[in-house]
Amino acid sequence: MTQDARDTGAAGTTGQRSVMVNGYDGSAAPGLSPAERELIARRENVLGRPYRLFYREPVHAVRASGAHLFDASGADFLDAYNNVPAVGHSNSRVQAAVSEQLGTLNTHTRYLTDGVVDYAERLTDLFPAPLTQAIFACTGSEAVDLALRIARRVTGGEGIIITRNAYHGTTTAAAAISPSLGSGNPIPDTVALVDAPDSVRGPGGAAAVTEFAAQISAAIAGFAARGIPFAGMIVDSVLSSDGLRLAPLGFLARAAELVRAAGGLYIADEVQPGFGRTGSWWGFERHGLVPDLAVLGKPMGNGMPISAVIGSPELFDRFGAEVRYFNTFGGNPVSIAAANAVLDEIEQRELLTHAGAVGDALAAGIRGIAAGSERIAEVRGAGLFLAVEYTHEGWEPDPAAALAVVNGLRERRILVSASGTLENVLKIRPPLVFDTVDAERFLTGFAEVTRELG
Repeated sequence: MTQDARDTGAAGTTGQRSVMVNGYDGSAAPGLSPAERELIARRENVLGRPYRLFYREPVHAVRASGAHLFDASGADFLDAYNNVPAVGHSNSRVQAAVSEQLGTLNTHTRYLTDGVVDYAERLTDLFPAPLTQAIFACTGSEAVDLALRIARRVTGGEGIIITRNAYHGTTTAAAAISPSLGSGNPIPDTVALVDAPDSVRGPGGAAAVTEFAAQISAAIAGFAARGIPFAGMIVDSVLSSDGLRLAPLGFLARAAELVRAAGGLYIADEVQPGFGRTGSWWGFERHGLVPDLAVLGKPMGNGMPISAVIGSPELFDRFGAEVRYFNTFGGNPVSIAAANAVLDEIEQRELLTHAGAVGDALAAGIRGIAAGSERIAEVRGAGLFLAVEYTHEGWEPDPAAALAVVNGLRERRILVSASGTLENVLKIRPPLVFDTVDAERFLTGFAEVTRELG
């Protein structure tokens, strides 16, 4: 028995969701040159249908720098969406570190090398006790897969709680806890879905914490009633695919308490919120909790293939005593060099403080513009991760408005996307080097599109 992602919308909503909001539709694409149409046709022919492009008119990038992409004509696109190059596209420090290491040594982790140990010590020093050990992999999906294996092995359980529109990756195990992948991605009965707090339609404050906690308790009880031993819960610490659900602070801490009381592990997915995105090193810090496991991914190497699971010696010892785990190039010297350079950039350029300050200014500017629009229900964010939610009469979700804004900004060469359980939330998530000039450019474009939308 499975749960079809088609029927897992927020309470009171059902129906077919798009496979990918903001996906390119070739039958309705205006203004593409013959050369671009030919390239798209070649791409579709050789890469196949699963590879999807963004935007009504796709962006054909040929180079990038900082928070900017450039096409073949030299036109400058402001990247307000891409969190993978956390310290900026084509970052010179990362490039130099990778180039030097690639010309020196790149081999698997069965050999004794200095870099992986030095970096693991440096990385785990950024986490609270008892999270003092790291296991490296190559992708966030691999790290999520490993975290699930650890949780299930250590607890002896199978049942996992996730949020309604979660995205955690593309391996078989990670896809099984990623209902946002669409209606063709079945969710097994060993996975329970809970609704994220909804600051637009639901209660706020303590009532929201209580409501979320009640769902966790019901999910745990549901597993017990069906004879499925409980393993734990995994949550993206900012619930980005659910629409960037950040409040009330502490609702995740209460969930972690309930999970542990039932014998499960709490896993923080930090692939998107981690490495300073919210103005703090880790998204879970905002909720005053310490997870049992933390999952890191793409931004840690600025796009180089590296990820990690961070945990305690107790959990890793119990897992490692019974399971042989080895990732051939997880934590290889070149990827480690990139990851070290990323930490250097974040620390030396004070990007945590920068993300907080620029993010606050950007959020204030968006709220000022939104005050004149009846279509915008809420602007929310933390650091350089912001969301704008679009609704119409009676707080009904308005995904068409969100998509119109995405494409309106694209026409002005400003890149964002849309997300959320109801596909009505603008998702703004630029590289951490996004500066005040970039923010002003974004606000100018956003104001123009908002006026056009009416």
